[in-house]
Amino acid sequence: MASPEHVKLVELLRANKPTSAPLEVMRAQVPKMRQNFVEVNARAKVRPDTKRVAVDAGGVPAEWFTPAGVREDQVLLYFHGGGYVMGSVETHRSLVDDLGVATGVRVLSVDYRLAPEHPYPAAIEDATTAYRWLLEQETTPADTVIAGDSAGGGLAAATLLALRDAGDPLPAGAALLSPWLDMEGTGESVQTRAEIDPMVDAGSLAGMARLYLGDAGNPRDPLASPILAPLQGLPPLLVQAGDWEVLRDDSTRFADEVHRAGGDVTLSIWDEMVHVFPFFAPFTPEGRAGVQEIGDFLRGALDRAT
Repeated sequence: MASPEHVKLVELLRANKPTSAPLEVMRAQVPKMRQNFVEVNARAKVRPDTKRVAVDAGGVPAEWFTPAGVREDQVLLYFHGGGYVMGSVETHRSLVDDLGVATGVRVLSVDYRLAPEHPYPAAIEDATTAYRWLLEQETTPADTVIAGDSAGGGLAAATLLALRDAGDPLPAGAALLSPWLDMEGTGESVQTRAEIDPMVDAGSLAGMARLYLGDAGNPRDPLASPILAPLQGLPPLLVQAGDWEVLRDDSTRFADEVHRAGGDVTLSIWDEMVHVFPFFAPFTPEGRAGVQEIGDFLRGALDRAT
């Protein structure tokens, strides 16, 4: 049974659930959407003893998070969510801080370029650049893990695929939090969870997909929709999602395909949970437990690799 804190959160989310709009209306609303995302997340704070330093990661803006007492020779590379059109290091500072503490490492949070100003594949170019920059700083792949939420989870998956295909050494593991992996929205949960999901509207997702892909983008490109890619040769993966999500089946189908390809994948679907529920760790015990699951998995991946 969900906690009283989670029940209250769901009520608040339902009351403020966005609705879909025509593409050109959504395009015009992007600046306001971004500002609202910043304002909504202003209450979530970083621990006072966490050190934060802005950095140029090979031409990509990013921010180091170093919580007190973590290992600084190991790194979590993090990609924020926001449908590829909003979100930033600023909106995800609390979650990144929590994940650094749970994993016991410092975190490099990446401010990749956003659509529609910078459509696909700009985000993937930035993500792979940041990873390669990390290795140039003498961080080894075995001392690196990757994670991301929602669109950032899809970006984490696409980054692994792009690095694999380019012959780059892969990190020790990755965690995908409620990942968006299918630009066409073909999972059954897009329909079956439409009424119960208090956060994500399928029509809005479709609009964001079009903004991300641009006029010439193909939703079936495997780096735009990693669920369509060959999935062999990936590092150990945790795929975590809530059962109430319209994107639930992006996670379940992706995990099934990784397993069929012979990969090491852990699928974790949480009953009654919403999209990226660890994001709400400052407010709900379920969010905190979700963060700890991710941290335990990534810590284990690092320990096994080194």
